[in-house]
Amino acid sequence: MTQRAPMSRIPYVRRDELGPEGQQLWDSIVIGRGDQVLTADGALAGPFNAFVTAPDAGRRLSALGATLRFGTSIERRLSEVAIITIGARWRAEFEWWAHAPMAREHGVAGAVVDAIGRGEDPPFEADDERAVYTVARQLGDAGRLDQETYDAAHRLLGDAGMVELVSLCGYYTLVSFLLNAFTVPLPPDALPMWADS
Repeated sequence: MTQRAPMSRIPYVRRDELGPEGQQLWDSIVIGRGDQVLTADGALAGPFNAFVTAPDAGRRLSALGATLRFGTSIERRLSEVAIITIGARWRAEFEWWAHAPMAREHGVAGAVVDAIGRGEDPPFEADDERAVYTVARQLGDAGRLDQETYDAAHRLLGDAGMVELVSLCGYYTLVSFLLNAFTVPLPPDALPMWADS
């Protein structure tokens, strides 16, 4: 699925416009994600154009993102709950567009995903999802966790898992900031989740 590149605050760059470090990062992004991250104009969609615009930082961000999504002790279903909670907190349209379907694919109930997007209390049936959601929600709202929230998630994830979860929330806050600050658009055929974003 290729996308046409509407305007962003930073220019879309093509692979041949980058130096060797940027081209190497470009290749790793495309190899890891396929052409779904390419626009019809041959640019990178989502946060990835920002990554290759500043390739030294972008390389580290890309590696961190891959580790936090695929290399932690946290089940993917729970990671996606945290990611969409952070995306919804910052109304990061591209993040929501990319990850709400992934949350559903990995077993998060549609009613839960929809409620998170609307900012309502989700109708969780799974206590582990509620624990992770509450951590992401408190971190997104206040940057802190109350003891009850920490304890519930810690019983589930342990020390290492808590470090991974807090880091995941911080990473997707950063990604949301990149998307929002640079007004990264949705693909042309995608509908926004939030009318005012």
